Amino acid sequence: MSPPLIAVLNGPNLNMLGLREPAIYGRATLDDVEQVCAQAAERLDVAIDFRQTNGEGELISWVQECRARARGILINPGGYSHTSIALMDALSAVALPVVEVHISNIHRREEFRRHSYVSHAAVGVICGLGVRGYALGLTALADIIMDEDER
Repeated sequence: MSPPLIAVLNGPNLNMLGLREPAIYGRATLDDVEQVCAQAAERLDVAIDFRQTNGEGELISWVQECRARARGILINPGGYSHTSIALMDALSAVALPVVEVHISNIHRREEFRRHSYVSHAAVGVICGLGVRGYALGLTALADIIMDEDER
């Protein structure tokens, strides 16, 4: 039996990690984040599909694809957290456990960043713990999937 697949989806500007506002987001690159996720996935005995896009429509299409192939979604929606009802709707429609992750603490930032539409579709939100939040999110999803399998 193959390990369960968790989609790790990253939204706009995350390809600029390490360059963009390092005082807020740190110096880790998206490649570093992928490595953190790969190490966590190996430890948790899950498979990951790690992707990043700057396009809202592409991100929504990837979410929709997950319904047929993934057991959970770990998503850093970037700026779409605060603007995309369409992304929230897609995440709700796939009926999979979703964990939202943010590298910075969105609640300590500008007022407009404190609201996330995506949170309405998520079972949990991890923010402010840097790139290690991805590993925590994968751990949470692996636990949720294991609980589902035991039912």
